[in-house]
Amino acid sequence: MRLLLLGATGPTGLHVLGRTLDEGHTVTALVRSPQKLPRPDEGSRDRLTVLVADVADRRDVARAAAGQDAVLCTIGAGRNLTSDIIGRTAAALIPAMREAEVGRLVFLSSYGVVVGDTADGASLSQRFFYRTLLRKIYADKARADRELLASGLDVTVVHPVRLTNGPFTGDYRAVEHARFTGMPGMSRADVAHFMVSQLQDPTWSRRVAVLAPPSK
Repeated sequence: MRLLLLGATGPTGLHVLGRTLDEGHTVTALVRSPQKLPRPDEGSRDRLTVLVADVADRRDVARAAAGQDAVLCTIGAGRNLTSDIIGRTAAALIPAMREAEVGRLVFLSSYGVVVGDTADGASLSQRFFYRTLLRKIYADKARADRELLASGLDVTVVHPVRLTNGPFTGDYRAVEHARFTGMPGMSRADVAHFMVSQLQDPTWSRRVAVLAPPSK
């Protein structure tokens, strides 16, 4: 597939980029800091195009999306807990994808972002962080998620629990709802595996997929 990836230089985006290239896809990475990208190996170099542009600019995104089969978005705010970059990216993506006539989008958000009742099973520890430290960034993510789900795009919104830098395991679950205790985590590598697996899988089309470790 021909893919547009937003957020390729982030900690999860790097895993998504590696997996898409390993699986033989042709990838356009829209980035602001190309120096943060690893050097691709000889086998994938010809299948990676790097564009330096603004992920929150509709015109930049539309140009990058032209001719693509699908879009993957792993944009995050890093350590800026008051950023509105996720909301601005979603606001650019919706008209850009319509203009480019690209329908499929797999979009990384976070568990605890309130979209319907997806976060009803959060633990007390999770709720504390969602309502205090993460309150502003989660409000921005919630707006983005709702706008995307109402856009008419063929979108899967991905809500993983706390992300870790652990190895790929393939041992995780994707569910509509889950009840948690404590602060469970899952690796970014596993999240990347799920996101890429959804490119041609309609199971979670136009829905929120909660990602978590296997239940015990």
